[in-house]
Amino acid sequence: MKFNFDELKNSLADIKPVDWIIVVGIAIALIVGIITFTHFRGTADKQIEAQTTIGFQVFLRGVTLTGTESPINPGDKTFITIRNVPYTDLKVLDAKIDTKKTVLQNPRGGKDMFVLVDDASQAFLYDMIVTLVDENAKITKDGAVVGGNKIKIGLPVTLEGPSYKLNGTVSDVRILQPQVQQQQQTYGQNAPSNQTQQPKPDVNKQEQNMG
Repeated sequence: MKFNFDELKNSLADIKPVDWIIVVGIAIALIVGIITFTHFRGTADKQIEAQTTIGFQVFLRGVTLTGTESPINPGDKTFITIRNVPYTDLKVLDAKIDTKKTVLQNPRGGKDMFVLVDDASQAFLYDMIVTLVDENAKITKDGAVVGGNKIKIGLPVTLEGPSYKLNGTVSDVRILQPQVQQQQQTYGQNAPSNQTQQPKPDVNKQEQNMG
């Protein structure tokens, strides 16, 4: 088929200036988009220095419990939501729970002028510290990244399981070794073995406090 240059020239002449502007605008947008996306991917890849296992602790303040069992225990899986964006199930390495406390003057005197005791005015309220492990964290110059979010102290997160949905904040972040045993050593007493019996809410004691 013979190419007819005159027909092409006449067709281009029929195109209005407004149409040319639209075509040129689309072409520029495509070029800018491709360049931006390529640069973004390259920059993101350079920022990631390693992928490793991290442990981070979540502080849950003022959890209301009227049962006799802690809702979160070592070895459990808990679903984590970061900044209202669902992420994934993470393993619970450790979970500590304690009643609300208050400071009173020591009635026995001695060098300890004050003692820390259960707060009878806040029955059924507990504070919890939950240690979680993520084996797919990305390490950047700005810190650890989990689920597209930088895990830093103060970050609001939500933990959810079969019987609970609790809001807390990240209170500690550490890079851990791959082996679970080494992870436990990293957190020291905050990561006891699974054979250690976990503290339970003392509901009877709280009921006595309520009178």
